[in-house]
Amino acid sequence: MDGAALATRADAVRTAVDGERAAGAAVLDDHLEAEFEQHDLEATMATMVGGAVRDEVRRFYQRFFLDCWPQDTTVTPVSRTVDANHVIDELVISFTHDIEMPAIIPGVAPSGREVTIAFCVVVGISGGKVAHEHIYWDQASVLVQIGLIDPAGLPVGGANVAAKLIDPRGAPRNELLGGRLDAGLG
Repeated sequence: MDGAALATRADAVRTAVDGERAAGAAVLDDHLEAEFEQHDLEATMATMVGGAVRDEVRRFYQRFFLDCWPQDTTVTPVSRTVDANHVIDELVISFTHDIEMPAIIPGVAPSGREVTIAFCVVVGISGGKVAHEHIYWDQASVLVQIGLIDPAGLPVGGANVAAKLIDPRGAPRNELLGGRLDAGLG
């Protein structure tokens, strides 16, 4: 292939990948809307691939997730990384812990306290649908905020962990290190 043909092929591949990225991001947006705004089991399941464990996933959403988020839950996007097969979101989720939340805080009665959590969601995309979700959060920070862990003397954050994501300059840096890394940094 000559240089012009290679450039044309590279442009075609880039366009296809960009289209796949946009489709993956759009399906995740639809999935999050179905979960957090609509609380709609059928709409949530429609964004996901089928498979052997589909009935288990349906039961999870029905029993432990969709109706188990407080009414005041807000989801704040922080960043998004997309390739042809994955969408990775950093999110901050805030709520008042006024209902049981078995998917996030299993076995813990409502505390009535405000909670702000940083989440990382790694979503696999297959055939234009959600194939898997790997969700990570700092459970110790949640437990501090609802009063189950006393952070004194422990390397545990709280709502400040999520606040730092939203406003990197507004929250103190490296509090868990006693500010040692901040010394001399303007």
